[in-house]
Amino acid sequence: MEMEDYSQQQMDAHCSNGDTSKPPMGLEDSLKECAVALELFLNNRFTDALAHLKPWKNQSMYHAMGYGSMLVMQAAMTFDPKDMDAAMESLSESLLTCQRFRRKTGIMETLASLWYRQSPEALTEEEMHAELCYAEVLLQKAALTFLDESIIGFIKGGMRIRSSYQIYKECQAMANAEKEMEKKNSTNVHFKGGVQMGIGSFNLILSLLPSRILKLMEFLGFSGDREVGLSQLRAGASSDSLRSILSTLTLLMYHLYISVILGTGDVDLSEAEALLEPYAKRFPNGALMLFYVARIALLKGNITLAQEKFHACIASQQEWRQIHHLCYWELMWAYSFEQNWREAYHYADLLCKESKWSQAIYVFQKASILSMLPEEEVKKLGENVVDLYREVDGLRLRMAGKSIPTEKFAAKKAQRYTSSKPSKLLVSALEMMYVWNGFTIVGKRADLTESILQTLDKAEEDLKYTPDQSDYHLDDQCVVQLLKGLCLRQLGQLDQAEICFNHVISSESDLKHDKYLVPFTMYELGLLHKQRGDIEKAIFVIESAKMDYKDYSMESRLHFRIHAVLNSMGSFAAKMPPSRTPA
Repeated sequence: MEMEDYSQQQMDAHCSNGDTSKPPMGLEDSLKECAVALELFLNNRFTDALAHLKPWKNQSMYHAMGYGSMLVMQAAMTFDPKDMDAAMESLSESLLTCQRFRRKTGIMETLASLWYRQSPEALTEEEMHAELCYAEVLLQKAALTFLDESIIGFIKGGMRIRSSYQIYKECQAMANAEKEMEKKNSTNVHFKGGVQMGIGSFNLILSLLPSRILKLMEFLGFSGDREVGLSQLRAGASSDSLRSILSTLTLLMYHLYISVILGTGDVDLSEAEALLEPYAKRFPNGALMLFYVARIALLKGNITLAQEKFHACIASQQEWRQIHHLCYWELMWAYSFEQNWREAYHYADLLCKESKWSQAIYVFQKASILSMLPEEEVKKLGENVVDLYREVDGLRLRMAGKSIPTEKFAAKKAQRYTSSKPSKLLVSALEMMYVWNGFTIVGKRADLTESILQTLDKAEEDLKYTPDQSDYHLDDQCVVQLLKGLCLRQLGQLDQAEICFNHVISSESDLKHDKYLVPFTMYELGLLHKQRGDIEKAIFVIESAKMDYKDYSMESRLHFRIHAVLNSMGSFAAKMPPSRTPA
């Protein structure tokens, strides 16, 4: 493999400061040097990787892009304003560096380009790569705006990456002229791999958007096809290019996170394992590889192995503590799935103390986990659940003036503790497990599902015999019924699950606070009908959840899940009449 030719000794030597007085680095050498930095990064030598790129980042487009990419990754993991600012500044500098290598055009050439697409011969080899790098840096700069999952955030981000998308389309046209390009330059594999990564990512991201947003994006000139996106990324991942690992990591993120949080939870674990296997062998102690090995084990329901691998990931490096925080988050959930609340608390507490990503969520999770423990144990830990819940609202972040949906949800749930007589949240740790779609993981294990069902049965009994029925009593009952229905459905007890779901739906007019419960329950009822094989009824119920409700907590998250499940029933859904009136 061309990009693996440098020995470990050479990589170490290249970590010393570069001599910027040397003549400009050629394109091929630039690609090889960035491959060295990538090797360092994947071997947990993050500081060395950045040091290797820094001396040349104002002279080489690939060094500039690589340096900015690592800072973007760091910013996304920390959510620290300083890291965000550093990443944005670096990306702005990267754009200037890339711009110097792009084709210089006068006013007449610019006007002509609006009417006539440039042929590959119109650009030099270096200029083609400059277009690609420029588009990639634009995409990364816009990605920082996607940390907010709200629909508004996606629209703003979409508008900002319009230029990136258009440049990628131009690059794709160049890459399609494959025979001419192969004769023209020796770096075609890296150019083509970059196009596949970019076009694939665009198509995949856009395909996830709910239909009403996707229509707007199409009007603005974007198009998103999931199969095109996946095929392009797969081709990029299997190529011998510098960006093959980026295509691989994008696919892993899609399969192991996006499909779980914003989808139905039906994950292609076999493809994820196949994608990860060569890198896990090549970098057995690499933190990213260990992390994804653990995540796959978790999604399989192999909780013990997942815990072992997350601990191994933490032990593998100490440079980027942010990766530890990702592991703490996963370990918190892994122990929560087992209802090992004492261990789950340990990692929630570490997140509260060390991570800045979302203090509102961390404190809410910590309080929710503690609420599942006996009061005497909470006192021994020196914690006060009421005080923790009261902190949540003041810890919320703002993205472009907008609240983050999950934080807004947590703050609303915690409001009941602000009065002088707090009304206890009954099973909020399990409710948040549902918000993050954790029940799709629990459902892989009948023993864990039955254990949680027992907890919910006890909560149901406690509600029946609560003498002082609070203003939240019915809402609490419906939370328990929704979660019970989930467990029963996963255990194959569909009739009993349907009774639970119908109880929530029939309580719609009497719910006072948790208005989100009815549309989410209708969505789950639709999945139950799908499980029974009644696709027509499933689509009708799910479409009703989408069309008949608005302005409730986590609305955008439900719309993403609805979009995913309707896509999974695509051919049948397309034949359904637009009217939702049952026959």
